[in-house]
Amino acid sequence: MKISEIGMAMDKKKIQNQLNKIGKRIALDLNSEGYWEGRLSSSALGVAVAVAALHFDDAKQNSTEIKKGILWLQNNINVDGSYGDTPESPGNVSTSLLVYAALNLYSAKEQSVKETQQKIAVYLNSLKIDVNSPQVAEFILAYYQKDYTFSVPILAMCGLCNVPGEDAFNHIPQLPFELSLLPRRFYRLLNLSVVSYAIPALVAVGIVIFKKKKSNLFWRMVRKFSIQKAMNILHKMLPESGGFLEAIPLTAFVALSLINSGFAETEVVKKGILFLKRTQREDGGWPIDVDLSTWVTSLSVKAYRENLNGFLTTDQQDKIADHFKLIQNIRVHPFNGTGPGGWGWTNFSGSVPDGDDTPGAILALLKLQPKEMVKNEVLAGAKWLKELRNNDGGFPTFSKGWGKLPFDQSCSDLTGHCLLAVSAVMETYHDELPKKDKRILEDIFEGTVDYLQKKQSELGSWLPLWFGNQLNDGHLNPVYGTARVVTYLKDAATHKWYSEETKQKLQKMIQRGKTFLVSVQNTEGSWGGDKNVPGTIEETSLAISALISEENKELCDSGFRWLEKYIHKNGFKSAPIGLYFASLWYDEKMYPVTAYFEALSRASEIN
Repeated sequence: MKISEIGMAMDKKKIQNQLNKIGKRIALDLNSEGYWEGRLSSSALGVAVAVAALHFDDAKQNSTEIKKGILWLQNNINVDGSYGDTPESPGNVSTSLLVYAALNLYSAKEQSVKETQQKIAVYLNSLKIDVNSPQVAEFILAYYQKDYTFSVPILAMCGLCNVPGEDAFNHIPQLPFELSLLPRRFYRLLNLSVVSYAIPALVAVGIVIFKKKKSNLFWRMVRKFSIQKAMNILHKMLPESGGFLEAIPLTAFVALSLINSGFAETEVVKKGILFLKRTQREDGGWPIDVDLSTWVTSLSVKAYRENLNGFLTTDQQDKIADHFKLIQNIRVHPFNGTGPGGWGWTNFSGSVPDGDDTPGAILALLKLQPKEMVKNEVLAGAKWLKELRNNDGGFPTFSKGWGKLPFDQSCSDLTGHCLLAVSAVMETYHDELPKKDKRILEDIFEGTVDYLQKKQSELGSWLPLWFGNQLNDGHLNPVYGTARVVTYLKDAATHKWYSEETKQKLQKMIQRGKTFLVSVQNTEGSWGGDKNVPGTIEETSLAISALISEENKELCDSGFRWLEKYIHKNGFKSAPIGLYFASLWYDEKMYPVTAYFEALSRASEIN
């Protein structure tokens, strides 16, 4: 886009001009089936684990995919010899180590692969990590501490690739895969060392460690007896696509572990390998997941605000709504055991209903069609949320009551999203609901308000769970979390169904959140993950959406001016602010454009 096309000041004409351009741009990306696909960044970690899985499956038969994957890795190494989670990410030990391990399968035969591997070794040595010593296990285990979701699969793959050597498995903790045999309702009580969505890794990686590592007679008997039953559980969880969670790393970890445990001919492996081959990109890379189509579709619909009819025809809106209805889960889900009514992040079969996509779909449906046409789906979604809510009043992502590890706990951004969805349901259907259902929704709403009050920091901020900032201390992102929650609360504050006392609680949280956002704006007008962190389109746009008002006109205007310059120079460059399976960073091409468009839509409403 030319700078003249992007020019922003907070006057009505300029905002409307830009709104029209971006709104048309987003509408053009809508596919014929009624949803936006988006595009996730490619992942060096995903490539490394997929290459290893394909090698162990059949190196000769999969040679084309393996060569393309290795070439992608060689073309995307950082200057210092490291690999990050995305090509835009600084290097980290986990991803670099997995790439080193995958290349170890071919470095003895190919000089160029050996040279790439040596560069990685130099990077790791600079951090005092000797790839030929037990330091590898010590570092990884210390970094991830009690959470074995990612550390143990990393070390297991390294061991299978002969890194650091023959005794690698002696330094890897045993995952208690035998616990998967207990009824699902007991999982939350077992203090498992992996998060709820990683049960396939618990089973597959646990089995290969058992096969490769010595243990005492009692546990050998227990685990030997448990293997086939644990495999049966894996088969029940296997989606039609073959991809667990539609995630390349998780599926590849499962496949390579089972292949090396003597289960190469099982359906889990065969379908998993086909999934990996099918999802490789033309350039040889793999994303961490197939797509986030449900999520980016709900973001797109909501970004239009009241302007849907100006950009999308009634037929297009109906098609989007029909797509949401089609992909709503209608049974007890085999992966996490939740009931019908929820939505996952994509339309592919490996998707699992969750506490962010479900409120997103509810809110999108309420915008797309008259309330009578979406009532059944919306109320089923609200019922699903009721069953997900934790006892602390907040909402987790996948499973109620786990709470032992961070990615299973209640979190502020999901809770704020659920608060808005429940409030919208009450606002829309209040006069039509039975008293019992009203009481249930009121209880959920009041619980979310209390939870968010408790979780708001002294500075007024909230932290998100599935989003972060690579450049901030601890990789935290209070700007993203606060901007999202404030915006959800602002929208809920427009509803009329609840009491004046509750409204005052919302307004107090909103004001404190805005105060925080004002305090961390960078001097040139942008917002990053926190004060003095370089700005991104996503974070700046979301902060503007939260702050937009006559009161904050000057601050938002400076934010728009920064966006103008940044987009003119870089286009809609996406930032790696998303977190996925086991804290993997990703960026998504729809994030910056939908966030920016939402800011424009909200700005147009105050002029």
